Amino acid sequence: MFTVTVTDTHDETATIKVLRLVRSDGVALAPYPAGAHLDVTGPTGVTRPYSLCGPPDDTGAYTIAVKREENSRGGSQALHDKVEPGMELTVGTPRQLFGLAPQAAEHHLVAAGVGITPLLAMAYELHGRGAEFTLHYVARSRAEAAFAHLLEETAFAGRVIRHFGLGRPAAREVLARALTGLPATAHVYTCGPHDFMTYVGEVAARHVPEEQIHSELFQAAPQEASGADTGFEVELDTGEVYAVPPDRSIAEVLEEQGVPLETSCREGICGTCVLRVIEGEPDHRDHCLSAKEKAAGDQIAACVSRARSPRLVVELW
Repeated sequence: MFTVTVTDTHDETATIKVLRLVRSDGVALAPYPAGAHLDVTGPTGVTRPYSLCGPPDDTGAYTIAVKREENSRGGSQALHDKVEPGMELTVGTPRQLFGLAPQAAEHHLVAAGVGITPLLAMAYELHGRGAEFTLHYVARSRAEAAFAHLLEETAFAGRVIRHFGLGRPAAREVLARALTGLPATAHVYTCGPHDFMTYVGEVAARHVPEEQIHSELFQAAPQEASGADTGFEVELDTGEVYAVPPDRSIAEVLEEQGVPLETSCREGICGTCVLRVIEGEPDHRDHCLSAKEKAAGDQIAACVSRARSPRLVVELW
C-alpha cells in the first residue's frame, strides 16, 4: 500500500466521478497491464477495487472512475462526496485479473455503462501495439456514457462503435450481429451489468470457445441458495485448524484468528482473497474464478465460498 494525492476530480456523468491520482512522494508510478484494478481506501476506511482506465503506460498518474452506488456501504459515496483535489488516499499495487490474451488474432471489447473503464485501458494498450480490435459501447444515452467525448476524439475513435439510446431488445440485436462471424482465434472481453455480460457471453460462445470469452463483474450477482449453509473446518498448510460456522466466511474466521489474509471486495468478484486448496471439496460461490478453475477444485475465494466436504486444507499464497 502507498499514499497518493488526488490532483483532479470531475463528474463524467451524473453518477460517475473520475479521479486522477499521483504518488504523494513524487515517485513515478509503475506501468500496469490493461484491465488491472486498484484497491482504493477511501475517507471512511472502506477499501474497494476500481478499474484503472487511463493509458497503462502513463507513469504520471492513475485514473479511476467511480460510480455512485445507491446501496453503497461507504465506498463509492465517500469518494463522490468527500474527496477533493489535494486529499490523500491509500492505494495498493495494481492487480491484474482481467487481461488481454496475447495470442488473440482479434480483440472485441464490449462494454455497458461504467463497464467501459477496464476496456478503455485495453483499447489504449491495443492501439499502442497496433493490434486489431473493436470497442462496442452500450449506454442508455450519450449523457450517461462515461468518456463519450474522449472516445470521439481519441486516436482510435474509428475503432469505437457506440450504441447509445437503444432499448434492451435493439441493443441485443445489434450486439448479436456484431459478434456473428468472429474468427475462431478471436477473443471477446466484456464488462457491465451481470445480465448484459451473460448475454454477450452466450452470443460470443456460438462463435468462439468459452475460454476465449473474458468478463469482469463490478458487483456480485445474486446467488441462489443451494440449501442451508453448514459449518466445516479449514486447516492451514501450517497445521492450524479453525471451525467455520454456518454464518461466517473463511475470510472472517481467519481474520478473527489473526491470520494475515488480503481481502478487498468481500463479494467474490476481485480475486484478492483466493487461496490454494490442497485437500477437500470447495463449494464455489464466487464470480472471479473461471468455470475451468472451479472444476479443478484447487482454488477458493475465501470471502464467499464454502466447503462441501467436512474439512478444507488450504495454503496461503
